[in-house]
Amino acid sequence: MRLTGKTAIVTGGASGFGAGIVRKFTSEGARVMIADLNREGAQSLVEQMGDHAIACHVDVANGDSVGAMVAQAMKEWGHIDILINNAGITHLPAAMEEVTEEDFDQVLAVNVKSVYLTARAIVPHMKERATGTILNIASTAGVSPRPRLNWYNASKGWMITATKAMAVELAPHGVRVNALNPVAGETPLLKSFMGEDTPEMRAKFLATIPLGRFSTPQDMGNAACFLCSEEASMITGIAMEVDGGRCI
Repeated sequence: MRLTGKTAIVTGGASGFGAGIVRKFTSEGARVMIADLNREGAQSLVEQMGDHAIACHVDVANGDSVGAMVAQAMKEWGHIDILINNAGITHLPAAMEEVTEEDFDQVLAVNVKSVYLTARAIVPHMKERATGTILNIASTAGVSPRPRLNWYNASKGWMITATKAMAVELAPHGVRVNALNPVAGETPLLKSFMGEDTPEMRAKFLATIPLGRFSTPQDMGNAACFLCSEEASMITGIAMEVDGGRCI
C-alpha cells in the first residue's frame, strides 16, 4: 500500500499502459482519476476499480479541457499528489517528408503540448503545497529512434528533455519529475507503430529487444508506482527505460 492517501490523475488511463498504471495505483491505495478522450472506456474501467477511481472526459491538447479536468479533481479530492502524462499518439510509419501536416500537428499537440497544458494547470497547486510528483510517459523512441517514425521519435525526445528541465526548475519547490521509456507494448498503439500487425512484423520488433518480449501494462504500472512513491523520494529528472534491454 505504497500510495495510500495519494491522489493521482492518469491521462490516457482507459487503456494500454495507462490502464496498467491505474490498476497498480488503485491496488496500492491511491485514488485515481482516469482521464481519457474515450469517455466510455474510462467509465468502464472505473466500474472495475470501484470507489478508488473516478472518470473524466478530457482532450489533453485543449487548454480549457485540461483546466476542467484539474477543477474536477480538486473538487473531488481537494488536492492532487500525482500527475501521470500518459496520453500519447503516433503517426503511421512513413518517410519523414511524407507525414502529413495534419498528422504532425496531432502528434505534437497530444505528445508535447499536453505536457505544457497539464503543467500550467497543476504545477501552481503543487508549488503551493510544496509537494507533488509528475511522471511523463516517454518512449525508447526518444533515445534510440526507429526509422519511419521520425516525428513521433522527436516528440518523445522532447518529452525526455522537458522532464529534465521541469525537474531542475521544480526541485526547490518539493516537486519531483521523472519519465518512463517503454519499448513497444501490447497497447492500442502497437499496430500503429508497426504499420501492420503480422507475425513477421512482430518478430522484427521483438528481435530488437534482448529480453524477447514487449513492455506490458503491468511493467509500466510497477515502474510508475515506484517512481511516484516515497521509496523514490531522492529520484528526480530521470528517464527510466522499461524496455527489456532495447536501448543497450
